Amino acid sequence: MSPSDRSRRLRGKLKQDWLAGVARTAAADADAPADLLGDYLTLLAEAAISGARPNEDDLAKVGADGRRAAHDGVAPGRAVNLYLSAAWRLWRELPGVVRSSDSEFVRGAADAVLQVVGDAVAAFVEAYQDERREAIRWEEATRREFIDDLLRGDADVARLVERAEPFGLDLTRVHQIALATTDAAAVDPQFTATTLERAVVTEFGDREVLVATKEDLLVVLVPVGERERKPDIGDFLRRELHRGSRRQRWRVAVGRPYAGAYGIARSYEEAREALVLGQRLQWESDVIHASDLLVFRVLGRDQAAMVDLVRAVLTPLQHARGGAEPLLETLEVYFASGAVATEAARRLHLSVRAVTYRLDRVRDLTGYDVAQARDAFILQTATMGARLLEWPASPLPA
Repeated sequence: MSPSDRSRRLRGKLKQDWLAGVARTAAADADAPADLLGDYLTLLAEAAISGARPNEDDLAKVGADGRRAAHDGVAPGRAVNLYLSAAWRLWRELPGVVRSSDSEFVRGAADAVLQVVGDAVAAFVEAYQDERREAIRWEEATRREFIDDLLRGDADVARLVERAEPFGLDLTRVHQIALATTDAAAVDPQFTATTLERAVVTEFGDREVLVATKEDLLVVLVPVGERERKPDIGDFLRRELHRGSRRQRWRVAVGRPYAGAYGIARSYEEAREALVLGQRLQWESDVIHASDLLVFRVLGRDQAAMVDLVRAVLTPLQHARGGAEPLLETLEVYFASGAVATEAARRLHLSVRAVTYRLDRVRDLTGYDVAQARDAFILQTATMGARLLEWPASPLPA
């Protein structure tokens, strides 16, 4: 029988539902939808019959099936197994249809089929990966846009509530925001966020929780409930971050808990302000709670009055030998030590005599004595104001 006669006879038998049966069996074997095969089996059969290779249009159709598999959430392993199982089953049954004793024909058919399998699977996988990458980019863009709107608090609330649902957030609940930052340039915020998210989800649950990055900050959103016994989010983040990178110092700021979409934005702004204030005040602790900085927020709201206070009380310290900074630091540490000179001396690595000498110089230059309660309050308040204004490193505003 000539090759052309053999091809005509085989094509006639392929008009039956044989290919459909192969597709159903392969789909059951791979646990994947049979319709993802598209024209793949026909391409294999044509290759076995005539040695034909698929053209660009044929491979484009296979690629479309790959994109559809990715869009429908079919696992890549199952999709590839479907294609390989279909090729194996078609070839296993094809010799029985061909009934050929011509070894050269069988060898040529096998070579042609293998080439089609390689081309088709490559086109399918490439399109599948392209679709997944596009989906991931879209999801990341959607997530980032949602987070920006959520933290800004000026978007359409109704629309924001609707967009929060896929992220497992109920914006009617009480949430609080924690922010973390480090000065280490070698830290990848996105990688750290991915690692941190696992720990946060394990501790706080996979709903009502969000871990993301914004600029150079790690942003963590957690729920707050009266009946829920959860660790303090600030202490929890400090432990987890230092566990992952002991060489870097992480600073964590926690906003107060609030209800609603605007409450999340308010908690976020408090946490950002706490980071800034903590840096200006040279806060010793790695964890700063916005609730601990309320007095500093009060001071900061009337900048004109604060500038007047610092100028009237502390600017005479600039006449001291070495400038105002050593005396200002001594005041700051002295008040932080509970007005105990020995403890202040220990923290400053000075003798007690040196500390008392500096405090006496403050009294002589300013007229305010830390030994007097009223004067001590004025000096402490002015010292806080100076740190908030970053004085004397920066000049006081006019």
